[in-house]
Amino acid sequence: MKLVLKFVNGVFITVIFLWTGVLMLYIFASIDLLSFKQADNVKKVGHSHKVDVSPASDEMRVESDKAEVTDTARYNKLLLHLVHNKPSVKWPVNAGYPLPGALLPYNRIVAFYGNLYSTRMGILGALPEAELLKQLAEEADKWRQADTCMPVIPALHYIAVTAQRNPGKDRKYRLHMPATEIDKVLLLAEKAHAIVFLDIQPGWSSLQEELPLLEKYLARPDVHLGIDPEYSMKNGQVPCTAIGTFDAEDINYAISWLAALVQQYNLPPKMLVVHRFTQGMVTNYSNIRIKPEVQFVMNMDGFGGVAKKLDTYRSWISGEPVQFTGFKLFYKNDVETGGHLMQPAEVLALFPKPVYIQYQ
Repeated sequence: MKLVLKFVNGVFITVIFLWTGVLMLYIFASIDLLSFKQADNVKKVGHSHKVDVSPASDEMRVESDKAEVTDTARYNKLLLHLVHNKPSVKWPVNAGYPLPGALLPYNRIVAFYGNLYSTRMGILGALPEAELLKQLAEEADKWRQADTCMPVIPALHYIAVTAQRNPGKDRKYRLHMPATEIDKVLLLAEKAHAIVFLDIQPGWSSLQEELPLLEKYLARPDVHLGIDPEYSMKNGQVPCTAIGTFDAEDINYAISWLAALVQQYNLPPKMLVVHRFTQGMVTNYSNIRIKPEVQFVMNMDGFGGVAKKLDTYRSWISGEPVQFTGFKLFYKNDVETGGHLMQPAEVLALFPKPVYIQYQ
């Protein structure tokens, strides 16, 4: 009898042990499967800031994968397109793939520059509204036809902080545009189906002081930033009596500030345009640090004859690469001093092709 009881107890213990083992294997397998699915979702999100592990159909996931692959392939193709399919040691710049929502190099920006208070600072303040909108649309269409590989986005590049010869009450030699004027530009851009750049000419002020004052506008997904070293008077001189300067440290501050803004408000990448036509306007360019939240454009800002403009572009824009390039065209100054306003085909012959075109 004792032998029978021992046998039964042994069988019972064995069965319990086996069932426990099976149960543990099932739990571990479930955990592995869940981890695999979560990892798979992370890969599908790609560059997104947030990881989406919510249920989705296989069809939706396949489409997401295709979009990610197509984006990357198109990015590579367009970078080669900008260098005429002849990459060099300097170009294209390898800055990594952009975050979702990036406008460059997927589009070319064609911008009208100026200030609504002045007819002399640029085309933006020189024409009545209806005429301005018509001319901007016509210019954008010229660039679409000249380079069918890149869609064109119109833009209004508005000087929101203007350098002044008058020191003002705080002796900073700059003037802030009132909110009512900035709102007019935003409304005008809406009518033009355009994006907006707000430009800072700091005078004796600094980017650290000026950028926070524009935060409520730059927190919008359709508003980007321009900064102008020509009017950053670190030498203590009065604006317009000498050419100012930004160091890489100043530009890196703007990049970091914009990157933090993108993260805080969950925005698509911001574009930062820096104007330049001399070497001294931007010092230590090789120390400029690009962040994935910001797309950088060094904009050739000089006027004059074609040969002079090309030489400036080759020397200080193409010759000192950062990420993307821009090119400014002056309706009056280029014609008066050089006799000729460059047309899209001429500008597109540059190496690399500019992705940002500005008319003043």
